[in-house]
Formats: sequence, C-alpha cells, structure tokens
Amino acid sequence: MSQSDLIRFRRMCGQFRWLAVFMVVSVGSLLALMYVIAPGVLALRGDFRSTPVQWLAQTTWGLPSAFYLFAVWSIGSALGQLAKGRLIQPTLSRALRRVGLSLGVGGVVSVFVVSNLIRLMGEARGGYLHFDVAGMTLGMIGGALFLLGRVIDQADRVQAELDEMI
Repeated sequence: MSQSDLIRFRRMCGQFRWLAVFMVVSVGSLLALMYVIAPGVLALRGDFRSTPVQWLAQTTWGLPSAFYLFAVWSIGSALGQLAKGRLIQPTLSRALRRVGLSLGVGGVVSVFVVSNLIRLMGEARGGYLHFDVAGMTLGMIGGALFLLGRVIDQADRVQAELDEMI
C-alpha cells in the first residue's frame, strides 16, 4: 500500500468513526427520548396513562437496540484506532469479537429474552420466542464474527511462534 493510499485509508476510517459516533448519539438519544424522557415528562405533568409495569414492558422492546448500538460504537472505536495508525491485526480481532458478541447477544435478547420478560410482567400472552428474522440473522452474523475474531487471534499466535523460529 502506497503512502497516499494509507493516508486515504486512515482518513476514511476517521470519517467512518464520526459516522458511527453520530449514529450512536442520534439513535441513542431518540431511544432515550422515547423510553425515558417522554414518559418521565408525561408522568410529571400527570398525563402518563400507563402503569409502571406497562412502561417497563414497552421499554423492554428497546433492549436489543442497546446491544446493536454498542456494536456500532465498537466498529467506530476500531476505525478510530486505525485512523490514528494502530496496527490492523490486533484492532481487527478485538473489534470482531466485540461486535460479534454484541450482535449475538442482541439477537438472542430480541428472539428469546424480550418476549419472555414481557410475559413475566403479565403484559403478553403467546409463544416463548419472538419470530424476528432480523434478530436471528444478526445473532448468527454476530456468532460468526466472534469466531472469526478468535481465528485471527490464533493466526497471530501462530505467526508469532513462526517468527520466533526464524
């Protein structure tokens, strides 16, 4: 990679980092407004017509979003480190594991945990899983990314061992 290509790559990584920060801040703010701030303001004004259990059940639906936003934050963090000149291999393996774990947990929470928590609160009836194809897909992709991060770590250890032999 030539010096100009490296500079362009680092600049694009830095730009993508700020895009990830913008996404996390804007979507996180909207989620906070929707699940915390607006109900709080309505409760203070006396216009809140839901019980605390109903509010908690509605807030539970947004739980997977927190994991997905952490995945986006992790991507932005990794690209910010690359923009500063950090080595690709250790940054990539750490980012793959964090993003994979976040997406995997978010998918599992979306499919299994949310519907059962709402059932425990007495606010829903029906099956024991929420048939969420997007959540299932993100869970599978997350698991694959986590495993790829581990493969890259193993490859780094093997490379270090081979370098010691030479």
